[in-house]
Order: sequence, then C-alpha cells, then structure tokens
Amino acid sequence: MRLGVLDVGSNTVHLLVVDAHEGAPPVPMAADKSVLRLMRYITPDGAINDEGVAAVLSAVQHAADVAQRHNIDELLPFATSALRDATNGPELLDRVERETGVALQVLSGEDEARLTFLAVRRWYGWSAGNILLFDIGGGSLEIAAGGSEFPDVAVSLPLGAGRSTIGFLHHDPPLPEEVSALRGHAASVLRDAVGAFAQLPAPQHIVGSSKAIRSLARLAGTTSDGVGAADRLRLGRTELDDWVPRLARIPAEARPALPGITADRTFQIVAGGIVLGAAMAAFGATELEVSPWALREGVILRYLDRLR
Repeated sequence: MRLGVLDVGSNTVHLLVVDAHEGAPPVPMAADKSVLRLMRYITPDGAINDEGVAAVLSAVQHAADVAQRHNIDELLPFATSALRDATNGPELLDRVERETGVALQVLSGEDEARLTFLAVRRWYGWSAGNILLFDIGGGSLEIAAGGSEFPDVAVSLPLGAGRSTIGFLHHDPPLPEEVSALRGHAASVLRDAVGAFAQLPAPQHIVGSSKAIRSLARLAGTTSDGVGAADRLRLGRTELDDWVPRLARIPAEARPALPGITADRTFQIVAGGIVLGAAMAAFGATELEVSPWALREGVILRYLDRLR
C-alpha cells in the first residue's frame, strides 16, 4: 500500500510518501517539506501567533494536496512539541482539521521517544542488544534506552534545537556568554534526567536519529567502511566539541556552505550541537552512530503492526 506520513514539527512540515507492506522496509517514493521554524511565532504567553497559524495552515494544506497527487491509500498525520506545547494548540488543531481536512494526532514526548526507538530497533535488529537513543527535534530532546522493541525508559526534555536557540542564542552569531549559558542549562536539565537510566544495562549501541544529528555527523563525523557505508555515519564527542565553537562564530547565512548544514537547519544547528554535546557528556558517550530511520519511520511501522 502507499502511505503518506505527515510530520508537523517545530521546524518543518514534512510529508514522506512510501510504498509499504508488512514484513518489508518502507520504500520512499516522494517527499515534500515546508520550513516553518514555528518557535519564531511563539508569543510570551506560549501561543502561536496569527502569522504562525497561517503558516501552519498553508503548509498542511500544501502537504495534503501533494499527498493526494501521489494517490496514497492512507495519510498518517501527526504533530509534535510545537503544537503540543502551544497554549492555543487545541484551537489550532481544530482549525487545521476544519480548513484542510487533516486530523493531526498530537504525540506526547514519550510517544515520540518510543516510536523513534521502534524505528531504530528495526533498523539495527535484535542482535544490536541494548540501545541508547538521542533524538533532537526543534522543540524537544528525546532520550530512550532498552533492549526490546520499545524502550525500558523514555523521556522528553525541553531542549530542542529551535527552543534552545530562541531561549538562549539571541545574536547571530551567538555571543560566547550565550553559548555558555545554553551549555550550562542543558547540562543541568540532563543531570536531572540521567538518574532515570541509572539501573539499565550499559548500551551496546549509542544512536542519534534526527536531522540535526545527521547534519552534525556529516560535518564533523566519519563513515564506516564496507557495504552501505553511506548509511553508517558516526560522530565522536571530541569532533563535535571541536566544531561547535567554530559553527558559533559563523553567521547563520554562511553555514550552509559547510558540508551537511542545510538552509532549513542553519539557524538552529549551533544549539543542536551544544545540546547533543551536553547529552553525550551526561551519559558518558564518546561516540554515537547515526540511524537513517527516525520518528516518521516509527509511525509507519506502528501502523503496519496494527494492521496485522
């Protein structure tokens, strides 16, 4: 069957069209993305302002039109932290459904972590053993760990790259004291979260699975040798910590000239790198592997499992 998965996130509205059936990996057929950077539109009381509401409506309608042109059998639409946390989120969700016909399912932070972990588990397989997962979105950082299809522990922290940029990095390029303040804040939040994972076995694989992490790995990481090496990105904490200060000295408009840094991530890649470095340090990770599958694939896999 042909499925469309529509991800309304803090940074983008992303439609992925796949051909999928039980027992086989989903095969991407088309993709469409609108860059929103919704954190720009959050008012002091936590609402998405009128300009942001219009941007969401326009992007979702566009994605729905694209999905229809690809003759999908089922659309799987969901929203993450930006709409989940907005004080006017319920009203916006109702308006999206009323005006576009798309009924977005709002995922909790734990849902995000569990579904992303499912995708990573299926990608790596049972022989991978215990996995520790980091996933940095625009609004939140998800961390999950375990040895089964779903994690034993899953947490969502308000350390997304977009949220952290708006909250701490007020200049372009950011000032050194802003970078330091974000690093200290991230370390404090992570320090409180680490205890939830203390009783779990040591992971055999430490994995990152978001666009921000893939971008950082293409910039500062390496690829493994052998078949499928392009899908085997690895990122060391030493290399990451070396690159983040250099990124922080470059204006956002110039960063896409660097390998792996795309225009839709350029404004928040510094914050993403700071948060990832703090997360790796908090969990004692010296290196992580990068999974090509993440939340959207997890949504597809859960749908196929439920059909069974």
